[in-house]
Amino acid sequence: MVMKSVLCFGDSLTWGHDPETGARHAYEDRWTSVLQKSLGHGVRVIPEALGGRTTVFDDHTSAADRNGAKILPTLLQSHAPLDLVILMLGTNDLKEYLGQTAIAAERGMRRIVQIIQNHDFGKTGQTPSILILSPPHICKTGDKEMDDFMSLKRKEVKKLAARYELLADETGCGFMDMSTVAKPSPVDGVHLDAVETRAIGAAVAPIAAAMLLI
Repeated sequence: MVMKSVLCFGDSLTWGHDPETGARHAYEDRWTSVLQKSLGHGVRVIPEALGGRTTVFDDHTSAADRNGAKILPTLLQSHAPLDLVILMLGTNDLKEYLGQTAIAAERGMRRIVQIIQNHDFGKTGQTPSILILSPPHICKTGDKEMDDFMSLKRKEVKKLAARYELLADETGCGFMDMSTVAKPSPVDGVHLDAVETRAIGAAVAPIAAAMLLI
């Protein structure tokens, strides 16, 4: 049996940021791990996630390069051959100090899709299928100052699902709306507790299996 490979490209929601501790969820609680267990030994799930990662925008507040478009070609090459790439990005594109909107995030995601679909994989295999996940919504925390600061971001993230679904239709990608699957913790309004994180992996598994034809 030929092993199939899935690259999960995302931000802190894919990395597994625990809102209660600020650390990382246990390996078994990360949605990529739940996906791996569900798909079985014939599939290799590769988590490639970074807190604060954007689609295509530079953010110089971190020691690590958060621009997804810059690192993605290298990852495509280093992990090839790939059968499926799962994308969950966009929340960080909406940061107020980056001045971004849902329109800009959709354009960034479009560029990410273009990079994958036009990448020269050479003899390492054919272009992988793509599954776009729109991120969970942002909730209020009870901290008025923080909630006021996040108000625009809360409004814009709700627009991503419709834009990403249209993008998926236009580019031949799969699509799932994670706001129908998981809700963030009111601790910080953005990140997911272990139960909600695992729910994403369980929801994505049957769609990924269908796209992998397993």
